[in-house]
Amino acid sequence: MSVSTGRGVFLFEKAIGIESFASVVGNKEGEGPLGKYFDKVVDDSHFGMKTWEQAESRFQLESVSLAVRKAGLTKEDIDVVCSGDLINQCIGSAYGLRELEIPFLGLYGACSTMAEGLIVTSHLLDSGTAQRTIAVTSSHFSTAERQFRFPLSYGGQRTPTSQWTCTASGAVILSADSGKTLIKGGCIGKITDIGINDINNMGSAMAPAAAETVRRYLTACGNSPDDFDYIVTGDLGIVGSELFVQLLAKEGIDVSKQHRDCGAMIFDPESQDTHCGGSGCGCSASVLCGYFLPMLESGEIKNILFAATGALMSPMSLQQGETIPTISHLLHIGKEQSHVD
Repeated sequence: MSVSTGRGVFLFEKAIGIESFASVVGNKEGEGPLGKYFDKVVDDSHFGMKTWEQAESRFQLESVSLAVRKAGLTKEDIDVVCSGDLINQCIGSAYGLRELEIPFLGLYGACSTMAEGLIVTSHLLDSGTAQRTIAVTSSHFSTAERQFRFPLSYGGQRTPTSQWTCTASGAVILSADSGKTLIKGGCIGKITDIGINDINNMGSAMAPAAAETVRRYLTACGNSPDDFDYIVTGDLGIVGSELFVQLLAKEGIDVSKQHRDCGAMIFDPESQDTHCGGSGCGCSASVLCGYFLPMLESGEIKNILFAATGALMSPMSLQQGETIPTISHLLHIGKEQSHVD
């Protein structure tokens, strides 16, 4: 069973195993600095489908199917799948996974959904409700731009602080009994709102949520940044990452050596013209599954904090002048068994 060490903070007495994982990305992501690490790069943004929404569903189905095949499993071996995306009513997930006929929980945490899914699926295993689970998310540049910003044909100018929604998906299979890499604990985020209402400045809006979650976990568990190889945030981008480091430094926590941001890593902002970096549910999911989990599995690194970040607004709330509430959920992922006896 898990043990609470603080408000919203938990450690597993028996760590949860990561049995398999997979990442599928679009052409632009494949051309970026991390391109060689992803399991599959899809050149066609429509992925052979008629609409972008259908394409996103196929990205998600493909990442799940790859993770299952890599583990030598079948869909019947999976007890529950937890999934989410950015499209209205999470149809990218529901339509993408319907043919699998696996018990399904739809989640929405915006771009924090991968961490939220890992928290939910790991607790399903810890409670004995399931023996194997999958956490998966996706995003697609064209579906997100059309929903949250402007129609692509409008050709709107992108501001310097804007980010590029990733066309990507990542899936992780968790097991109660096996896995070379372990989920050791985590932290459920708090909703944070510092009054930003600019959809083109999401990194700055989300940075305080990430800083609060990381600080709360480190304090509750008695850890310091030096206990981790990396402290990974989801998609703060370049500007948000700088603010994240500064906010923690003001509280006496120096994460400048350990911090990495998936959104800042996935693109080359100069050659790919992505301004502040990547974003979207699939951004942190694909970088976690394509880059960080393989390093953990091989033993190249031993411990990371993975703090995915999300902005919990909607197009309607923005049109009504609301500010942007944000959240960050965190997982402690490592090689050794949990330090809780």
